[in-house]
Amino acid sequence: MRRIDNLNLMGRLLLAAPAGALATLSFAPYKLWYLAPLSLIIFLTLLQNQRPKTAFWTGLAWGLGLFGSGVWWVHVSIADFGGMPVIAGLFLMVLLVGYLALYPALFGALFARFGQGRPFHQLMLLGPVFWLLLDWVRGWLFTGFPWLWMGYGQIHGPLASFAPILGVEGLTLALVLSCGALVAAGYYRNWRPLTVPVLVLLLAYQAKGIEWVQPEPYKPVKVALVQGNVPQALKWQPEQRWPTLMKYLDLTRENWDADIIIWPEAAIPALEKQVETFLSHLDEAARINQSAVITGVLDKTEQGEFFNNILTLGINRDGEYHYDSASRYSKHHLLPFGEFVPFGDLLRPIAPFFNLPMSSFSRGNFIQSNLDANGYALAPALCYEIAFSEQVRQNVGIDTDMLLTLSNDAWFGRSIGPHQHMEIAQMRALETGKPLLRATNTGVTAVVDHQGQIIAELPQFETGVLRATVTPTKGLTPYTTLGSWPLYLYLLWSVAVSWLLIKRRRGDFRDTTPQEGVH
Repeated sequence: MRRIDNLNLMGRLLLAAPAGALATLSFAPYKLWYLAPLSLIIFLTLLQNQRPKTAFWTGLAWGLGLFGSGVWWVHVSIADFGGMPVIAGLFLMVLLVGYLALYPALFGALFARFGQGRPFHQLMLLGPVFWLLLDWVRGWLFTGFPWLWMGYGQIHGPLASFAPILGVEGLTLALVLSCGALVAAGYYRNWRPLTVPVLVLLLAYQAKGIEWVQPEPYKPVKVALVQGNVPQALKWQPEQRWPTLMKYLDLTRENWDADIIIWPEAAIPALEKQVETFLSHLDEAARINQSAVITGVLDKTEQGEFFNNILTLGINRDGEYHYDSASRYSKHHLLPFGEFVPFGDLLRPIAPFFNLPMSSFSRGNFIQSNLDANGYALAPALCYEIAFSEQVRQNVGIDTDMLLTLSNDAWFGRSIGPHQHMEIAQMRALETGKPLLRATNTGVTAVVDHQGQIIAELPQFETGVLRATVTPTKGLTPYTTLGSWPLYLYLLWSVAVSWLLIKRRRGDFRDTTPQEGVH
């Protein structure tokens, strides 16, 4: 592995970019989880013994490979629905991918700057710290874009059992730490770092046998998830409003025996106030059939604010429900440019893309009450916000039975985007130990058990109703209870240990590490 030192910058870039693209294959729909560690091992090896500037460009190339191949599908919504010229759309995609690639580039620079002469520190202590911190920044800055966190691709691998304990961030940490140790062992020809991945795998194996929550088999719920498959180009056409409502109503009438019937995000192509009579009749029909209906609907307040809501109709825990007092959930984490436009006064005149329907929403509260549907408590998340683990975690309580997410991924056509979105939702179920119900317009509509596995699924781009019997769970996982606090403590410990070692042995790490030619 020492021969890698002889590569010039261009050689490193030519290796780093395809290595980054390789990591995309670890995520859905490919699910080749073992390619993520291979990608990271190549990346970390290329960073060894490099100056910060070279490491920065190497990290940028790796990030361009990952995000260029992993989030290209965003262009589908720009090209098909944004009304932008092709050149302008491609320019926006280059900006997005370039911005995301800055994070692995910064990781490379920090990795090289603080790890020079101290390989065990950078690979086994400082490296994972930098990675995790940059992931957190990416998930927060400019409202956050926590897409393609490396831990998501490991939901099908042996490290998945860490998710109920430490969340997807902890899964990412275990992956980066293990890969760093493997690189240290190979690059410095020292077997001791191999104890780290061995220990990580042993802990993952032990954690896999622990039941953090208890299924409630005496409390099964029959659900019916309606996938309307309404073309996005037609969805908001005024003449399509009633045909769309009748389509959902007809599919619902055939499934009144279900305890809970779920429609997708904004399934009703109108403001709530424009269809109050329809909703009142739907509420009455649900109560007559001893069922509950959950639907996405847009609302406009008297103050002129728009909200993306989830509305529950029919029977509640007390056996009664009335439309005028129905409970609602208002989306908190809005999608940039889709639901609000940063610097809107400047950008809206540039292109129709920035004037998408209903792109000026207001936010709901960060923490809201669970939805009550036929006596079951559901913690909701609308579309994009299922990617924000902390928000979902804080809305799960001791009485929560299931997670609920409504979405409309028709914006992204037949790309890999909807499959990645589904995988993220699966991770939320695994983290919280709660089954998850996901209703979408065109797919992926699915039911996920409390272990993060899909137990029922509808084909994409087909009109249909997914029927399943779901077993709620009681109890809370360690992650639901503690959140990221164990990771914060690990980061503080790693920084403290690294600082002490650096202070005590500045630059003389070679005294305890075999050098080239010493075995």
